[in-house]
Amino acid sequence: MSLHRTLRTVSVLAAAFTVALSGTVAAQASAAQADRQLLFFNHAYSVVDKETADAIENSAYLREFANFEVRTTTGGGFSWKGRYLKGRETYLELFSEGDLPGQDAEYGSAGLATSVEVAGDLATVTERLKAEGVAEPVPYRQTRDFGDGVKVPWFDTIRTTAEQYDAFDPWGLEYLPEYFADPRSRTEPASFPGDVGRERYLPDDYAAHLMRDVTYIRIGVPARDLANTLPLLRAGGFSVETRTDGTVVAEGGGTRIQLDSVDRAKAGLKQVQMSLNKSLPVMTEERIGRSTLAVGPGARAVWTFDAPAA
Repeated sequence: MSLHRTLRTVSVLAAAFTVALSGTVAAQASAAQADRQLLFFNHAYSVVDKETADAIENSAYLREFANFEVRTTTGGGFSWKGRYLKGRETYLELFSEGDLPGQDAEYGSAGLATSVEVAGDLATVTERLKAEGVAEPVPYRQTRDFGDGVKVPWFDTIRTTAEQYDAFDPWGLEYLPEYFADPRSRTEPASFPGDVGRERYLPDDYAAHLMRDVTYIRIGVPARDLANTLPLLRAGGFSVETRTDGTVVAEGGGTRIQLDSVDRAKAGLKQVQMSLNKSLPVMTEERIGRSTLAVGPGARAVWTFDAPAA
């Protein structure tokens, strides 16, 4: 074989290998894009017993521990009074019995909000839900009234069913440009094109307190609600494990979500773990109503909620 022909053969083989390699890389990139996490833990809410809710509302310690706020919000035609502990990207929303309308006012009612970080990703989640067997995902646009009677578009949501849940409401959301543009929202400028992320949404006041973010949350959930939650978690890109006792553990984006399959009577918030802005040498325990907040040692806190007295 001549040198010219040999070099040509080597060149052809190299080109073929490059094309094959490029195709493999492209396929891997496409698969990674298809599997990438789109939804992240945003916040959870739960209705706790009145004793605990009142203790939370009046706790001097929580005002030091976290960016804490008691606020009445109007949105979607309803008003609700919540107790908020806000971190860098995640937060908690706690209610007393009777604070919310309808069945949501009952002890143990809870919800889980997950959100996208990039504009347009909620549409991708919707398509993934269809691939998960949800024939008709349910969209809804939430508005907010800052007190002047004008409804400001707040966020779009998607749910797996239009049926009324038993005690637990999970949804995915995407914050809207109109909300970020309103100065009353106290949100931050975008960090990149299409930024609709949690860090932009929440204020930076967390930095002056101990609490940084929610890293683990455990909620008791009725079986029917749990079944309706699984497709949303999978479509959002969480790693989801269903244990033999029916418990579901979803991980991703720095937060571990544990949903225990329980009867309605045992539904509600069980435990929250949070990262701290600094490491502490010893543990401090604070009794708040029928709950115990253990802060430290290290850069973590564990908040455990007791069931109300029978």
